[in-house]
Amino acid sequence: MQLTTKEDIAAIIKQDEWMMNILRLVRELHLPDWWIGAGFVRSKVWDYLHEYKKRTPLPDIDVIYFDKADLSEEIEEKYQEQLRNMMLEETWSVTNQARMHTFKGDDPYTSAEEGLSRWVEIPTCVGARLTDNDQIEICAPWGVEDLVNLIVRPNPHCRDNPDSFHQRMQQKNWQKIWPRLRIITPK
Repeated sequence: MQLTTKEDIAAIIKQDEWMMNILRLVRELHLPDWWIGAGFVRSKVWDYLHEYKKRTPLPDIDVIYFDKADLSEEIEEKYQEQLRNMMLEETWSVTNQARMHTFKGDDPYTSAEEGLSRWVEIPTCVGARLTDNDQIEICAPWGVEDLVNLIVRPNPHCRDNPDSFHQRMQQKNWQKIWPRLRIITPK
């Protein structure tokens, strides 16, 4: 199957038992406005497009949500602990996007999607969640074109800080894992 749309991405996630289990576990927390983003979706798509039979391991599973009523780090840690207890073999990162703007000097975000839209590179700004009726929703504030075309470029919000993008590209070394990626660096 060729990947071109959010629906195509949802279809390959639906065929992945591990991903579906993760989505079900996070749904059980009943977090407001939640998504699983970053490598969870990005790596699945890149693995699929590189025709890898084995899933590329993730350093962590990035769960985001939006809750202006409780901005404490303690509640995020509580959610991480709950997920760890449900699935010990995974590393979890849970962050409330209602407080993440403070780390970037942005105006307060209005949703988890807005927080997701501020991540450093475009193909990382994609999330997935499972609805109560088991439908997979894909959130892609910048679209899925770069992701499905193996293009890595900086998020427009990060273009004023090209060092951040360059540093992440060096750290991640994604082209070694997925050699068909095209990195488009800012000038």
